[in-house]
Amino acid sequence: MNENRKLLEYLESFLTESRKELFKIVLSQRTNHFTVATQDVYQLHNTSAVIRSCDVFGVQNVHVVEEVNLKKIDREIAMGAQKWVDINRYTSTEDCIDTLRNEGYRIIATSPHKGIMLQDFDISRPAALFFGRETEGLSEEVLEEADEFLQIPMVGFTESLNISVSAAIILQDVTARLRRSEINWQLSEEEQIFKRLDWAKKNLKNSAEIISRFEASR
Repeated sequence: MNENRKLLEYLESFLTESRKELFKIVLSQRTNHFTVATQDVYQLHNTSAVIRSCDVFGVQNVHVVEEVNLKKIDREIAMGAQKWVDINRYTSTEDCIDTLRNEGYRIIATSPHKGIMLQDFDISRPAALFFGRETEGLSEEVLEEADEFLQIPMVGFTESLNISVSAAIILQDVTARLRRSEINWQLSEEEQIFKRLDWAKKNLKNSAEIISRFEASR
């Protein structure tokens, strides 16, 4: 940990003060209390837009299941969010669910037709919010494994929302309530240092060369 701090200090000496301060401000609002998982979303821009919403609302980790559709994240739609949000990719829904359960998350299946209304959703415990395919929704595997179902209240003729819109609405609600609560939702000091290191490396074009110089001086 001490070595990480020393490396971080060295790397950040190559960044502007405004950039270093921005990293600290953004990280102070990041959380792993909630995470998001998408399952075989057909439209690439939808997954990319979900990642962008995670960045906007401070969710640090996204889990992308690609059992059927193996695609690269659309950089234009994500608008650089993939640089700041951690994307965890899986080729198996089972692996994704098992990983999240082992990390202490409840599995929450979002649904347009059933479940707890968004305003009544319990934010006190960590939760992984699953979003499914545009037409079919979530697979039976996720529905059977889900601990709870969550829906957005809708009063119009339209029975569902685009996945990226649904994700944005849900994330805005739960993260806003989280920040008003007394829940310990922020990243740990160790997690923040790790991410500052990661972001500093991504922000410096010659980071590998800088790190080599640092290691040679030890």
